[in-house]
Amino acid sequence: MPRVFILSLLLLVSHLPNQAMALQPLPQEVDYDEGKARLGKRMFFDTLLSKDRSVSCATCHDPDHGGAEPREVSIGIGNQKGTLNAPTVYNTYYNFRQFWDGRALDLKEQAAGPLHNPIEMAMTAEEVEQRLNDHAEYLLLFSRVYHQSRVRFEDVTDAIAEFEKALFTPDSPFDRYLRGEIELAADEKEGYLLFRTMGCVTCHNGINLGGNSYQYIGAVNPLEKDVVTGDLYARTGDPFDRNRFKVPSLRNIELTSPYLHDGSKSTLGETLAAMAFHNLGFDLTAEENRLLTAFLKTLTGKRPAILESP
Repeated sequence: MPRVFILSLLLLVSHLPNQAMALQPLPQEVDYDEGKARLGKRMFFDTLLSKDRSVSCATCHDPDHGGAEPREVSIGIGNQKGTLNAPTVYNTYYNFRQFWDGRALDLKEQAAGPLHNPIEMAMTAEEVEQRLNDHAEYLLLFSRVYHQSRVRFEDVTDAIAEFEKALFTPDSPFDRYLRGEIELAADEKEGYLLFRTMGCVTCHNGINLGGNSYQYIGAVNPLEKDVVTGDLYARTGDPFDRNRFKVPSLRNIELTSPYLHDGSKSTLGETLAAMAFHNLGFDLTAEENRLLTAFLKTLTGKRPAILESP
C-alpha cells in the first residue's frame, strides 16, 4: 500500500473527535493512603516475599530504570528466566488493565500475580502470611495500618497496590506543554506533529499515552512468526487475539529500555523503526525517527516523590 495513502488514512483517523484519543496531562497530585503506601513500599523492595529470598518486586521494576525491567526478560527465583520484559510500574494506576495480556483488572490483582508465579516469586498466600506474621516489625506495621491482629494476604496486595498508585511521574515537559506552561523545542514539536499525523496517537493516547486498549503488533506488515507467549491469545485462546497486547504507556519511555514485550529492541530508534514498519506499513526516514525520538523524550516526568521519602 503506498505510503501517501496510509498517511492520508491515518491523518483522518488521528483527527477524529474521539475522547479516548485525547492526550491529557498527568495530575500533579494523587490522593492515596500514605500509611498503606509506605507499608507497600517496604514490601515492594523486600526479598522476604520470594521463595528463596532472592528477588523483590523492585528486581523487575527497577526505580532507577523508569520502574521497568532493565534486562530483556525478567529473572525470578533460582535465576529462572521469564518470557516477557516487565513493563514499567510507574503510572500503572491509569492503565485500564494490568500485564501485557490484561489478565489483572486492577493493581491489587496485579500485585498477587508475581507473588504466585512459580518462576518469579513462587509464594502461596499462606506462605506470605506466615512470613509476615512471623516478622515482629511487619506484624506491628500491619496492625497499625489495617487494625488487625494478624497479617492477611488481601492486605498485603492492598498495600502494594496503594504504593504503586503513588508511583506517578508528573510535570513532564509534555504535560507542562499541554497545560500551556511552556513551549516545546522546534524538533520536539515537529516530532509531536509526526506522532499525530503518522497515526501513532491512534494507539498511544489518553492520560498514559497507551495502557487503555489492546492492539496487534504486525497489524500492517505481519511479524515473521507469531508471538510465542504473553499475548492476549495465550489468555483467551481466541485466534483473533494472536499477537495482540495491551498497548504500553509511552511515559518515561526513554528510561525503560529494552523495548517491546520481549525486550528485543534496545533503543528507541530501533523500536520506532519496527513499529512504523509493522503497524503503520512504511519505513521511517532517519529525520522522522530523530524527531519522533525528540518528542518521546518530552514524556519523562519527575521521579515519584514517595521514592524519595523514608
